[in-house]
Amino acid sequence: MDSHHFLQSAVVFLLATVIAVPLTKRFRLGAVLGYLLAGVVIGPQLLGLINDTEGVAAISEFGVVLMLFVIGLELSPQRLWVMRHSVFGTGLLQVASCGIAIAAAAYYLFGLPGKGAAIVGGSLALSSTAFGLQILAERKEAGSAYGRQVFSILLFQDLAAIPLIAAVPLLASSTAKHFDLFGVMRTVGVIVAVVAGGRYLLRPVFRFVARADSVEVFTATALLVVTGVAWLMELAGVSATLGAFLAGVLLADSEYRHELESNIEPFKGLLLGLFFVSVGMSMDLTLLLRQPLLIFGLVGLLLLLKGVLLWLLGRLPSRLSRSDTLRLVVLLACGGEFAFVVLRLAADRQLIQSGQRDVLTLVISMSMALTPLLVVLAARLLHVLPRKPTREFDTIDTDTPRVIIAGFGRVGQIIARVLRAQGIPFVALEHSAEQVDLSRRFVSGNLFFGDPARPELLRAAQADKAEVFVLATDDPDANLRTARLVKRQFPHLKLIARARNRQHVFRLMDMGVDAPVRETFHSSLKMTRMTLEALGLSSELAADRVERFRRYDEELLNKQALVYDDETKLLQSTRDALVDLQQLFEADAASDAERVRQRGADATPLTADD
Repeated sequence: MDSHHFLQSAVVFLLATVIAVPLTKRFRLGAVLGYLLAGVVIGPQLLGLINDTEGVAAISEFGVVLMLFVIGLELSPQRLWVMRHSVFGTGLLQVASCGIAIAAAAYYLFGLPGKGAAIVGGSLALSSTAFGLQILAERKEAGSAYGRQVFSILLFQDLAAIPLIAAVPLLASSTAKHFDLFGVMRTVGVIVAVVAGGRYLLRPVFRFVARADSVEVFTATALLVVTGVAWLMELAGVSATLGAFLAGVLLADSEYRHELESNIEPFKGLLLGLFFVSVGMSMDLTLLLRQPLLIFGLVGLLLLLKGVLLWLLGRLPSRLSRSDTLRLVVLLACGGEFAFVVLRLAADRQLIQSGQRDVLTLVISMSMALTPLLVVLAARLLHVLPRKPTREFDTIDTDTPRVIIAGFGRVGQIIARVLRAQGIPFVALEHSAEQVDLSRRFVSGNLFFGDPARPELLRAAQADKAEVFVLATDDPDANLRTARLVKRQFPHLKLIARARNRQHVFRLMDMGVDAPVRETFHSSLKMTRMTLEALGLSSELAADRVERFRRYDEELLNKQALVYDDETKLLQSTRDALVDLQQLFEADAASDAERVRQRGADATPLTADD
């Protein structure tokens, strides 16, 4: 490839990515869909700006190798042990059930041979890790009940992809008349050699390189390890991705893990994006035009089959609510990026035909493209439908409380512990059944499952006889709804409210809530004081500086509450406040210096007799 052609291709790739990815992310459809669309547009099927799809695919597959290395880095034995029940329980059930069901359909309905059906079933049972984790992060639902379950399943799928990739050459070699025992022994031997060599060589190598104190050399060493192990595995007839994964696992417990991950991440992101672009380029859209019923039927069958099994999995062993199970289904029913790798290997080893690979690649790509749309549709459906609790709210039967706590998360639990230690009666209301069941293992009595924004529950909790209402929920919208209800129906209650940020504070103040408590403000002040003391300031001076800032910021907050709906005035007040604060600290510094000089002048001078 000459330099002119290379530069032209690079410009086309970057331009397509810069246009497509922000557009899809703007509509919350994810970056992966943007890469796929960019590949479709610039590929030979539409504009034909890039025709060398095989060359691009060969380069881009290194992105998958790097992704496997990073996944291996994250799989320390301690982490897997903590998550063993959800990863090896639910994850194994998902992969096994979906794999067997899809393999059976491929064998009986579509006539694939046994080994080909097994590979197709295993590959289509996997979901998109890139899509799933990205959507969870964008929607800030990674910590939810279904988010943790999705992460566990995806983690097991990543683990399952490794033996699946390694199984392709083994199955291909066993298609011969005589089983290739030497090939199997060679594969096992290479894996053992890589594990043993990496165990005793990798850490000393990185210790030696770390002494050079050069980020570039360290990054080059990391890339050398990944490419070197992948190359050795490929020479032995084993998948290069398996080698990269093993290298990552061997370094998962090393002191260099986080630095390795941060150095590899930019390369992984770019090359993985190129991989998705190459997949989009290789999609045979003429198949969709020639056989639309077949393609759409296969997409629907894949989503339906995996969706039914995932629904049962979410409802029975995972015990998720209907809404959380629906979210899990739409996120995991699609195909995944590892399927592209497995199917390409299977076609190269003639376990499946190239035409079958093209059909399945198009089906997986379309299912992935539909996933962000299904996620948005499910979110809107759940938002429109009335949210019925998965079980009836608890009947509240307790003595008259002095305090009612809305929300029993981290903040509510600390408040409840102090009140119980002081012998102050309280009632805690928590709208998450999972949180209630978890907390009741450690807390007895006074905690009830219910929505604190329901007036009938507050009356049952005897809010009309209580003195203080503590609003400790971490959801700003639910927080505001509850505050509005309490202010309207129980105005005698002293309302103490938790606030996420300044905008949340402003809206609470609009309702008449006095001094909402910003959840990170006071901890930030304490960390600031500790930082100043670590830099050499005395504890008294550090405390004085932090206290001055606290008073000044609270005064500024009250001023900004009057103009928070006017963005121009709000920005101007922030700029003015920064200048005022700098002048205040400069004046403090000058007065401190004057006091030091005054103390020196007042001291008795030393004489020769002393």
